[in-house]
Amino acid sequence: MTHTSSSQGQAFAARRPVLGALRRLAFAAAAFGAALGQAFAEPALDKTEIRYQGWAGQVSFHELAEDLGYLAPLKLKYVGNTISGPQDIQSVATGDVDIGGAFYGAVIKLIAAKAPVKAVIGNYGSDDNTWQGFFVKDDSPIRGPRDLIGKKVAVNTLGAHLEFVLREYLTRGGLTAEEIRQVTLVVVPPVTGEQALRQGQVEVTTLAGVLRDKALERGGIRKLFSDIELFGHFTGGPYVLHTKFIRDNPAAARKLVEGIARAIEWERTTPPSEVRARFEKIIAARKRNEDASAIKYWNSTGIADPGGVITDQQLQVWIDWLVKDGTLKAGQLKAADLYTNEFNPYAAETSAKTTGAAK
Repeated sequence: MTHTSSSQGQAFAARRPVLGALRRLAFAAAAFGAALGQAFAEPALDKTEIRYQGWAGQVSFHELAEDLGYLAPLKLKYVGNTISGPQDIQSVATGDVDIGGAFYGAVIKLIAAKAPVKAVIGNYGSDDNTWQGFFVKDDSPIRGPRDLIGKKVAVNTLGAHLEFVLREYLTRGGLTAEEIRQVTLVVVPPVTGEQALRQGQVEVTTLAGVLRDKALERGGIRKLFSDIELFGHFTGGPYVLHTKFIRDNPAAARKLVEGIARAIEWERTTPPSEVRARFEKIIAARKRNEDASAIKYWNSTGIADPGGVITDQQLQVWIDWLVKDGTLKAGQLKAADLYTNEFNPYAAETSAKTTGAAK
């Protein structure tokens, strides 16, 4: 019995170095695996909550991104509805919200006024399915730009997309600055724009989406011109972030922009019927007591470039316009300084295509 125990002890002693080596190897493998996992894991977020303003009856790209699971572990915090793009980006500049979107012209003017914001990804645009039109009554004598002198035009807000498009139309029509000032802009909520036109409160109104389609179905109005007739398919404006937000929260900024970019591509590549169904579900779940009937008329994002990538050209057309208008001095702003694509995963792809096309 003693002999057997002695033999077993000797055998175990002989195996001890091997077992020790195996343990050390296992520990090393585990440590390597943990290090490898950390290397490929997403960096810890420096901010986990994003404050934003919503739009009644609409679903923003960040709201869609959250619903699709593209933002996690980031969470959105709704702080109320905005009344316009300029108001939305002004709220970013003052630090009341973290993200906001508006027309490029409004963003450029805000940055020119020394507001610390930067464009990070496309927000909306116009194409054959999604566009803004200027309409008159069928029997209106208005047929061209010069006919608008002394007339009233309904727009949703001042200093944004519709005002710039109208002024470009008038400028191309040969009107002088003094003549353009004689065209009166009247702020009218989009839902009452058709009524304002039919009742003679304005001579021209702006309509888009469901409001445009329903008005045309009722008849008695005709299109004077549209934004895509002037500019083609284009991304009309970006989302902006505060420069301090970008500096202090680079990981959160990247996660937010990546999520929005993926949401844009989801909308661009998913059948419209599925997109509309998703929007209706999101609106119902957020319980804001809003009318979602316009969603059934949604057709496209209107955004020109994959993932909402921003280009110099998108901004330059409006910088040039503001210089021509006298709002900016020549050389005052450089397009490349007003935005960044560093957080957009589609930027490299777009850059490669642009470079290839230029060769």
